[in-house]
Amino acid sequence: MNFCISLSIEIVHHGCGHWKSIKTSVCLLTCFFSPNCMAEADNIVTLQSFRDKCEPVFLFSVNGKIIAKIIGANAPLVNQKIINLIDEERKIEAGEMVRPQYHEIAFVDSDAEDGEESPYESAEQLYSIAIIKPDAVIARKSLEIKKKILEAGFVIEIEDKRVLTEQQVRDFYSRIADQPDFEDFVLFMTNGLSHILVISQGNEEQPAWEETEPNPETETKVYEDYHHEVAPPTLRKEKRYSLQEYLERQHISQLCDIEESIANVNKFIDMFFPDFKSMKNLKLEKILALLRPDLFQEKKENVLGIIHDEGFKILMQRPIVLSEEEAQTLCKEYENEDYFENLIKKMTSGPSLALVLLRDNCLQHWKELIGPSSVEKAKTSLPESLCVQFAVEGLPINQLYGSDSLETAEKEIQYFFPPQQTLALIKPHVTQEQREEILKYIKEAGFEITQMKEMLLNEEAADKIYSKIKTKDFYKDVLEVLSEGLSLVMILTKWNAVSDWRRLMGPVDPDEAKLLSPDSIRAQFGASVLKNAVHGSSNIHEAMETINQMFEVLVPENPEGN
Repeated sequence: MNFCISLSIEIVHHGCGHWKSIKTSVCLLTCFFSPNCMAEADNIVTLQSFRDKCEPVFLFSVNGKIIAKIIGANAPLVNQKIINLIDEERKIEAGEMVRPQYHEIAFVDSDAEDGEESPYESAEQLYSIAIIKPDAVIARKSLEIKKKILEAGFVIEIEDKRVLTEQQVRDFYSRIADQPDFEDFVLFMTNGLSHILVISQGNEEQPAWEETEPNPETETKVYEDYHHEVAPPTLRKEKRYSLQEYLERQHISQLCDIEESIANVNKFIDMFFPDFKSMKNLKLEKILALLRPDLFQEKKENVLGIIHDEGFKILMQRPIVLSEEEAQTLCKEYENEDYFENLIKKMTSGPSLALVLLRDNCLQHWKELIGPSSVEKAKTSLPESLCVQFAVEGLPINQLYGSDSLETAEKEIQYFFPPQQTLALIKPHVTQEQREEILKYIKEAGFEITQMKEMLLNEEAADKIYSKIKTKDFYKDVLEVLSEGLSLVMILTKWNAVSDWRRLMGPVDPDEAKLLSPDSIRAQFGASVLKNAVHGSSNIHEAMETINQMFEVLVPENPEGN
């Protein structure tokens, strides 16, 4: 089938305070491009006035709307964009996808040369994929690596922790598949938790990177300079190095593998994050919210209903009786008011309800929803706010509290919901597809998978996990089930992790689970009492002991059991 796509090219330069342009349309037939096709622009009379002054700007439009822009003679990027658009058109023509709703890109004039967009950047964001390898995750190097990436001016758009499948490893590392130890490498990469990042270069100019050991031989620049004339020193922008080069300079490249090829990055984003386009535009935030005692006692269900209707997700909640010191900290803004003493008495008279809320732009949405800190201000500025709606007679303050910044939110969540760890096990009879579903259950329940490894549980290893039942007559049957294949052993972290994981697992017998807890993991994936899909520690002390034995890491005691 022959079809064509029209590519509008606009050649632009800025001079004498005015934009000048020449437009042309090129019809690309049968999707065939020859690398030997060239145009001798110097012989085109119409372009003579632009010689030595202009740079190409490639505009891609659909139905008259500009959907992408590439500035500069970046042939590989232009070629890849055209190929992507043609592939998209083929899928639309074949009915395999609907036409996306594009956001139009404005073609903006610039009044000052030093504010012009860099000719080495595209309006379409460039991404890299980074995989922090299992040994680095176990060594707790992930935070250090991410910190260095952010300090260099890059942006982590989205991230996830997971055990890579064999096929994912083979696809991502296909360039080294001919190496003699590749099969051992595949086993290593699928036997532990990896950290996957999608990274962009950010919109701001990157800061200068400090080099620990300068090496002129490695100082290769990512982008070629297509300009014939060198810009004055005051107008030159510092060139960006690639993410791979930066990690090499920081001596951490051996812990983290990078893919920067445009075609491969797009493929791997689809593989690892199929919903990336919609997810990356969300600014998901977590904050602490609090219902003061009077409101909690009288209108709890009303408030929780509004929170749900407004699109907030309640990740965690707990009633808590505040100490006088805690109440004074949370009510510090009122300490100079006449009613402060009465307020503290009220705050410590009974339980408040602490919540961890998740939402796109959560901090700002919650502030707008609850309104100002005083009822008087709220009646004037936001009469529809929850502050006015749930005002309590005798206390002229907002009966709802929210973190005032994301930094404060992180500290408050850690304080009111101190993290706890438990050991979790996915048994060998669970299929790979079912395992992926269980991992999805775990993440949606708010657990963080802190560490993970795949292993064959021999009797010695199984004794560490099942120490409570190893003297039972049926224990030999448990060992037989565990010997059938590899198990996935995990450390799960969350407030109240032990009891929440046991609740998520459901009753030991899958048949009983289907009756009493039909949404539990064992109800969904268990086949019998022995093959009931998952296992977890019974209490915090057992969890700490087993984690220390299985992962050889020290888990600190928590006197509160949290």
